[in-house]
Amino acid sequence: MKEGSWILLGQIMSVLASLVLVRVLTNYLNVEQYGELALALTVGTLVSQVAFSGSMPGIMRYFAIAAEKGDIKEYMRAADSMMEYGAFAALALSLLLIFGMAIYGYSSVLAVTIMSIIFSVLGNFNSKQSMIQNAARQRKVVSLHTSLDAGLKILFAISFLIWFGGSAKVVIAAYIASVSIVLISQSFFIKRLISIHQSKKNTTSFWKQEIWKYSKPFIFFNAFTWVQASSDRWALDIFSTTQDVGFYAVLLQLGYTPIAICTGLMATLIGPILFQRSGDTSDPLRNANVHKRAWQITWLALVLTAVSSVIAFAFHDFIFNILVSSQYRAVSYLLPFMILAGGFVSAGQILGLKLMSDLNTKALIFPKIATSLLGAFLSFLGAYLAGIEGVVGGCLIFGVLQLLWMGWLSRYPMKVC
Repeated sequence: MKEGSWILLGQIMSVLASLVLVRVLTNYLNVEQYGELALALTVGTLVSQVAFSGSMPGIMRYFAIAAEKGDIKEYMRAADSMMEYGAFAALALSLLLIFGMAIYGYSSVLAVTIMSIIFSVLGNFNSKQSMIQNAARQRKVVSLHTSLDAGLKILFAISFLIWFGGSAKVVIAAYIASVSIVLISQSFFIKRLISIHQSKKNTTSFWKQEIWKYSKPFIFFNAFTWVQASSDRWALDIFSTTQDVGFYAVLLQLGYTPIAICTGLMATLIGPILFQRSGDTSDPLRNANVHKRAWQITWLALVLTAVSSVIAFAFHDFIFNILVSSQYRAVSYLLPFMILAGGFVSAGQILGLKLMSDLNTKALIFPKIATSLLGAFLSFLGAYLAGIEGVVGGCLIFGVLQLLWMGWLSRYPMKVC
C-alpha cells in the first residue's frame, strides 16, 4: 500500500505537470511553432530509441534476477557499460543524421535537431536510473524524481520563454536543463543503492551478455515502432501543414499522454513485481501468478480508458477551454478518440510486460514490426484522405490491433520446458 501511494503521487504530479505544461506552451507558442517542436522531438527519439534498444530492456528486466543472486554491484557495472555502448551508438547515428541533413539542405533545423538528440539521450540515462530504482522498489525515490522533473520542466519552460521568446529551441533547452538536474540527483541516489550491496567477482561479462541477449530483439523492432509513433506528425506535415501538426500535438498531450501516464502507473507498480515473481521463469506456479496479475491490470487499464473517454466526450469543450490557448480549441471533439487510442496502446504494453517477464522477448519481434508498419501506413493514409481526423482514426485502429495481438500472444501462462 505504501509503495502504491508513492507511485500514485509521482504519476499524479506527472499528469498535472503535463497538463500545466500544455497550457504554458500553447500560451507562448503559436500552432506552427508547436508543430515544429513536436517534429523536432521525434528526431531525438529516433536516435535514442535505436541506440539504447540493446541495453535498456535488459537492464530493466535483470535487476530482479541479479538481486536474487546477490550480485547487484556487478550487474550495475554491466548496466553502466551497456549504456556507454548506447551513447557511442547515439553519437554515430547523430553524426550520420546531421551529415545527411546538411547534404539535403536542412541546415536551418540542425540546431534544434542536435538539441532534441541531446535531450533524448539524457532522458534515456535518466530513465535507466529510474528503472533501476523502480526495480529495487525504491518507490519514494522514483516518485520524488518524477515530481522534481515535472516541476522543473514547467519552471524552466516559463523562465526560458519569457527571457528568450517563443521557439522550439527555447523549449528544448528548458527540457535539457530540467533533465540534467534530475539526472545528477538520480546518480546520487543510485550510488547509495549500490553501496548497500556486496559484490561477487568477475560476473560483469555474464550480466552484459544476459542484458544483450534479452535486449537484442528490441533492436529489430524499435526503429519500426519509432516509425509508427512518429508517422502521425510527419504524415500531417507532408499532406497537410505544420499548423495541423501543432493541433495534433495538443491532442496527443491532452488525450493520449495522460491516459498513457495513468495506465503506466499500473505498469510501473506491477512491472517490478511481475519480474520478481517470475524470477528466472523456472517455476510454473510463479508463471501462472504472473499471467493472472498481468491480465487483471490490463482489464483495469481498459476500464479506466473507457471511463475517461466517456468523460472526455461529454466535457471536451470545457477541458480545452481550461487547458489550452483559444487558438487550439477547434479540435477538441477528437479528444475522446485520442484517449481511446492511448489506452488501447498502453493496455497492449502491459501485456508486453507479461511477455518480458516470461523472458520471451523474441515473441514481440514480428507483431511489433507488423503492427508498426501497419500503423504508419494508416497514419499516412488517414492524413492523405482526411487530415487530422484520418490520423486520429488510424491511431485508434493501430491501438486496437496491437492490443488484440498482444492479447493473443499472452493468452496462456509461460510453460516451463
